[in-house]
Amino acid sequence: MSAAQTRHAARESLAVRVATPIGVLFTAMAALSTLCGVLAAEAPALPQLPEPAAAMALPDVEVDSRVAANPCADGDVRAHLEAGDDDAAVASFGGGVEFREAVISGNAPCISLSDPARSWVVVNKQRPLRPESFAPASLSGIGLRTTTPSNELRPEPNRALEKMAADARAAGAGVIGVNNGYRSYGLQQRTYGEHVRDRGQSGADAVSARPGFSEHQSGLAFDLVACSSGCGSIEAFGPTRQGRWVAENGWRYGFIVRYEHGHTGTTGYAPEPWHIRYIGPELAKAYHEGGFHTLEEFFGLPAAPDYQH
Repeated sequence: MSAAQTRHAARESLAVRVATPIGVLFTAMAALSTLCGVLAAEAPALPQLPEPAAAMALPDVEVDSRVAANPCADGDVRAHLEAGDDDAAVASFGGGVEFREAVISGNAPCISLSDPARSWVVVNKQRPLRPESFAPASLSGIGLRTTTPSNELRPEPNRALEKMAADARAAGAGVIGVNNGYRSYGLQQRTYGEHVRDRGQSGADAVSARPGFSEHQSGLAFDLVACSSGCGSIEAFGPTRQGRWVAENGWRYGFIVRYEHGHTGTTGYAPEPWHIRYIGPELAKAYHEGGFHTLEEFFGLPAAPDYQH
């Protein structure tokens, strides 16, 4: 075979060169088609979803939209308030606990803790009497031994004090006397001024109220002393038989010890176990049984450790 023949024999024909890739393409397509068929046959059938059911109606929900009863709309409450009978008004609320809850919740618009004519008035270094020159409408002389000319109180606390002193004596707790009862605005000016001269203003503020800020001026507060052949000082009252008895039983007559040990941060005053305040029997009972120690805490008011100016 010649060289020319060899070259021609090694060269593939055009038909062969075109047909080969076409065949490969068809083979690949066929294989792919077969594979897809296998996958389709092996694929799990989709779960048959249930037909949608009709929506069920939810039961109606009843919301309790009752408005809390306003005790001030009660005829008895209004009548007692108009008559100035504070003890009966508190009882008409249902008692001291109910009265306190109504006041704190804002559900007693007829009750003002700032009204100086009421036994529930709160007087402290942030809450002066209004007007600051306030004087009770009625005062009566205290029928106990007294050590100063300030021997008057409003009638309700006066009657309660005399009853308490009689019961204490009958119980063997000794004789209770009074150092100070009602003090007018003018007398409080003089009293506070004496403390300022003796102690300076900051020292005076710890033991005496400024004029217009004193519970004594309300006619609802007084200072007690223990008496036998003579009467002791107010500072000596707390640990005496009389002082202990009053601390334990005063609430039964409508009284609280206003400035207790451990609560100067709330009241702004050093402890005064001799300083007794009338709030009425229903409120005093709620105060005692609730374990309260200040009127601020009892009525949900801010602490008043100091004056604003």
